[in-house]
Amino acid sequence: MLQNIRNNVGGTATKVVVGLIVISFAAFGLESILVSGGSDGTIAEVNGESVTSQEMQVALNTQRRQLIAGMGENFDPSLLNDEVISAQVLNALIGRKLLTQSAKDMDLSVSDREVGSVIGGMEEFKIDGKFSSQLFTSVLSSAGYTPAYFEQTLRDDIVVSQVRSGLAGSEFATPLELAINAQVVTEARDIRYLTVPLQNFLESIQITEDEIETYFNAHQEDFQTQESVVLEYIELGIDEFTEPVEEDAILEAYRLEVENGQYQTEHRVSHILFESSDEDQLQDSVAAAQEAIASGESFADVARRVSDDIGSSSAGGDLGVTTGDTFPEEMEEVIATIDLNLVSQPVVTDAGTHLIMVTERREGEAPPLEELRAQLTQQIQAGRARSDLLLAVEELKDLVFFQSDSLNQAAQDMGLTVQQSDAITRDQSSGLFSHPALISAAFSEDVMVNGNNSDVIELPDGQFVVLRQQSFNPSEPMELNEVRAEIESLLISQAARAAVASEAERIIDELVEGAEIDQLASSGGYSWQVELSADRSNTAVPTEVLARTFTMPVPSEGEKLLDYVLTPQGDAQVISLTRVSPGALNELDASNLVSLQRQLSGEYAQLLDTEYQRGLRDRADISVIQ
Repeated sequence: MLQNIRNNVGGTATKVVVGLIVISFAAFGLESILVSGGSDGTIAEVNGESVTSQEMQVALNTQRRQLIAGMGENFDPSLLNDEVISAQVLNALIGRKLLTQSAKDMDLSVSDREVGSVIGGMEEFKIDGKFSSQLFTSVLSSAGYTPAYFEQTLRDDIVVSQVRSGLAGSEFATPLELAINAQVVTEARDIRYLTVPLQNFLESIQITEDEIETYFNAHQEDFQTQESVVLEYIELGIDEFTEPVEEDAILEAYRLEVENGQYQTEHRVSHILFESSDEDQLQDSVAAAQEAIASGESFADVARRVSDDIGSSSAGGDLGVTTGDTFPEEMEEVIATIDLNLVSQPVVTDAGTHLIMVTERREGEAPPLEELRAQLTQQIQAGRARSDLLLAVEELKDLVFFQSDSLNQAAQDMGLTVQQSDAITRDQSSGLFSHPALISAAFSEDVMVNGNNSDVIELPDGQFVVLRQQSFNPSEPMELNEVRAEIESLLISQAARAAVASEAERIIDELVEGAEIDQLASSGGYSWQVELSADRSNTAVPTEVLARTFTMPVPSEGEKLLDYVLTPQGDAQVISLTRVSPGALNELDASNLVSLQRQLSGEYAQLLDTEYQRGLRDRADISVIQ
């Protein structure tokens, strides 16, 4: 349908469709179209309790931000599959709802003071190590939370953690389980191992032309060129919009910089908030706090004990820094005039009644203009250029969408240049088109099959690119001459590895006949090692040898068991196991015993948590509203 709209953007049918969409938006609102679910915003019910579209949207946004942050510069929009992410997020929300309900059934709860303490201790809301109410509100707003929603979410998290901590704390390893696991952990084995290097065989192997041709003919599907595309593209970056800055703009920026809080007098403020609506009770609470402070109790301790501001009370009432425009006018007037470390008289605002203390005051002094000129010029240029860039990007988006069969007209209209790439493959690893988002677009159905322009794609460095396919180079069979050296190297490696395995088997046969490993090593020019009482944590023995050693059965008295392993490098390790010493609990020292107990308890707790949640789901009444 989208393609039809592109091709018939001026047609009657398209106008009718667009008109219907506009009517739908007007009648029902955009959200009703974007978010499915019940009429009240419910998208699922868990034991009669709703999971709302708002919860889903916040969780989706959080998940997307985490995925984008995790991918860093390798961010690929195509990996943010909404259907997959939505299913995962909804499943997590249902699990969380079940655990929250379970906590309520157990009468678990958390106090306002504890929630406030947790919030006050979060580094995300601190400036210079102190809780900042302004930063708290700003961070939550940018993440799509209100303070009330965040506090409720945190409250639910804490009670859920109480359930899971209780489950984990109730699980432990019994003495028998501990003893059995200790036997495994402390078991020791005496081994000897001989190394047959791959390198010893590589130089002696000769591959004939017939062998190369035979392999090539039998594996032609492995010797194909990669399909590739040659692209036309338009690139927009901030550098194209950077222009000189007039002196008046620099002077104005300097004036604003001087007025900025960085150079103004800063006051670090603490307060005690009283929210009671009962006037007598309010006066008694204020008087009691004033009396406690006058008698020697610190302002911070009184704030922790009696303040009704759960966000700042855990930080001793600290509200952070103001330059005169952060708090209500009634508070700022007092803050500007009160002496350092003195308690104000009660101050009334819409939030309640405050006792205020200024705990720190720093006078600001702006540097001279010339010292800031380069910085201010760059900031003005960057701001203007970014604004112009984004306007140009919006114009480019419109042009390349409606002129979907070419980039030339869009480039001409905007005074830009259409560039051409070299041949680009799906695993491009260098240059502009190594960006996953551009690779995904270049090989997408819309660009490759339908022949359309791509969307305008923003890259992590702030560049914008739109592309279209100029030509496609399909995968083709390669000539033998192109891959002869590769095939020869492969056949040599295969033959050498087979020779290594054959030599390892020969050595084992010799050992079975009674030869000693040191004699065979000497005659063959191989190295060998002996390791007595090697346990599973041994770091001196090669990983492959150690892993194979502990899968071998226990030899009888006087018997030696033989085997070999091939390493990823192609070497063979011939192993002779002569003795196994059973482990015992008393062989663990105190620290290793504690470590084993913690490991087992952690494993059991994880298993219990998984089974507990599975049980909640099995007993729950869960319905998802499509």
